[in-house]
Amino acid sequence: MEQVFRVGISSCLLGNAVRYDGGHKLDRFLRDTLGRHVQFVPVCPEVECGMPVPREAMRLVGDIEAPRLMTIRSGVDMTERMRAWAEHKIVWLAEQNLCGFIFKSKSPSSGMQGVKVYSEPGMSRHKGVGLFARMFMERFPLLPVEDDDRLHDPELRENFIERIFVMRRWREAAARTPATASLIAFHARHKYLILAHSLKHCQSMGKLTAKAAEMDRGALFNEYATLLMDALRIRATKAKHFNVLEKSMGHFKKLISAWEKQELLDVFRRYKDGQIPLIVPISLLNHYLRKYDEPYLKEQYYFHPHPLELKLRNHV
Repeated sequence: MEQVFRVGISSCLLGNAVRYDGGHKLDRFLRDTLGRHVQFVPVCPEVECGMPVPREAMRLVGDIEAPRLMTIRSGVDMTERMRAWAEHKIVWLAEQNLCGFIFKSKSPSSGMQGVKVYSEPGMSRHKGVGLFARMFMERFPLLPVEDDDRLHDPELRENFIERIFVMRRWREAAARTPATASLIAFHARHKYLILAHSLKHCQSMGKLTAKAAEMDRGALFNEYATLLMDALRIRATKAKHFNVLEKSMGHFKKLISAWEKQELLDVFRRYKDGQIPLIVPISLLNHYLRKYDEPYLKEQYYFHPHPLELKLRNHV
């Protein structure tokens, strides 16, 4: 198992009673399952900026892009208090080496999208971003982020957890020397994983690594990291996975029989048609990987992007 790494999270999702009504929003998958593989860094903007528990509920009011944070009943403006706290908190979070953040959905401080913003007459639109979440995402644009509601979608859950594990490995690669060799090795091992998301990005990243020795290290790593995280944000479809599975099978074309090739293709097609989850063709390919000890595929993180115990590919 990979070494535990840090992920930020809204404190209430861990079962901490910090919400305005004195309650919590415990997510057992996050705390009890994912929590065995990451070290959570809990954050509650309201409590940490000095508000009590329980407290008057708040909402976003005004302009979608720059709303005010107001208490609902008394109309007290808490915007500057929250922003001042967030500026200091983000400096501290930058030192925690986070590999991602999980926000509380719909929260006026921590919602990452779709938060209600009220106009003066009382009308609302679900197009806002919580004050703290907005400042965090602007400061850390490459970090994987999600909210708890979206993580109930199996594909979005698998995608987010894949990205935080990739971010962990990228941080390790970026810290190694020699830098160029580390980058090339990282890309080689993640090539099929990236292909499952975006052929275009993978090609651009391949061209970048080809000229790595000619580039300034800072510029090279910044450009690569941006391409990497942009690629992984693109949803991996069944059709793209099918292409990667077929490409992987090509490594065994001289080793397996015609019948075995047909069996693999039949399983790949059943996955593409939505009849079986991704774990089935992956498990079959892993059988041939172990049997023939294929050196290139053995190194591909596509076959083990995150711990098997999370069972993420059982549902996509």
